[in-house]
Parts: sequence; C-alpha cells; structure tokens
Amino acid sequence: MRKLTGLRPQDLLVLLKIISLKNDRWRTTDLANELFMSQSEVSAALFRNRYAGLIDDSKRVVYKESLLELLIHGVKFVFPQKPGAVVRGMPTAHSAPPLSELIHSKESVYVWRDDDGTVRGEEIEPLYPTVPKAARIDKSFYELVALVDAIRVGKTREYRLAVDGLTKRIV
Repeated sequence: MRKLTGLRPQDLLVLLKIISLKNDRWRTTDLANELFMSQSEVSAALFRNRYAGLIDDSKRVVYKESLLELLIHGVKFVFPQKPGAVVRGMPTAHSAPPLSELIHSKESVYVWRDDDGTVRGEEIEPLYPTVPKAARIDKSFYELVALVDAIRVGKTREYRLAVDGLTKRIV
C-alpha cells in the first residue's frame, strides 16, 4: 500500500486539468502529457485525491464542491505564496485572464518566471514548475490556475473575484 503524506500542489493541478477537459474520456497519459508531468506523478496525485475525498473511487469524477471548498478556504494556508523579485514571465493571479479584464493594476503585476514570457512582474512561484507550459496550451486550465493564484496572493477584492470566477468555472 502507498504511504500517504497529504496533498501536494500538483494534486490540485491534476484536478483542475480534469475540470478543464470537461469530459471523462481522458487517460492518465493524456493528463501527464498536457501537464508535463510523469505518468507515475499523475497516478500518485489521483490516489492522494481519492484518499482526500476530492475524486470518486473510479478516479474519473471530481467532487467539485469539495475541491472548491479546499481552494476557497485552504489553498492560501496550505500552499502560501508571497510576491518575489521582478522577473520576466507569464502573467498570473489578477494580472492574467479572467481577472486582468476586471482589475487594471500597473503597480503590481504578478508572473510565473518563464523564459518565453513577455511580461515583467513580481514572481509568484507556481504550484508546480511546469504550470506555465501547461497553461500555454490550455486556456481554460490557465484561467483556473491563475484564479487559484489570486486566492493564494490576492487582497480582499482579488480574493472575492477569484472565488466568484472559480465557482462559475468549477460548479
């Protein structure tokens, strides 16, 4: 039997990717390829998510209300983040869609460090190193992860808008 050590950041990304696909016809290989993770990493994430009660026994159906509750009330405590140095990267949190359409802030731009990025801003460490690559190929996934980052680092206004955005997209 596998040793359980609690949820890891990539576990949330696997669930968000499944939600972004909007169907249950995916394979573990598909998730691994699109998240730029190993298949064993994705399998372990599915196992931990099932144990935590975030996905059903078949590991196909995400318990969306439970995931939303974790994201809204727990992610900022379990996977906290503070803005870092100014770097070139890919926008996240309120600097990325969909919040960038609602919040226009020139003074605080948040980015994931990314060599292919075109924006300079304060660095936010992504939940997993391959997030920028995965976000670049899936707009829906990008929006979900950016909203999660807004919860991780946002002030009250950004937090509320992120909660609304996640609720609309997940439930």
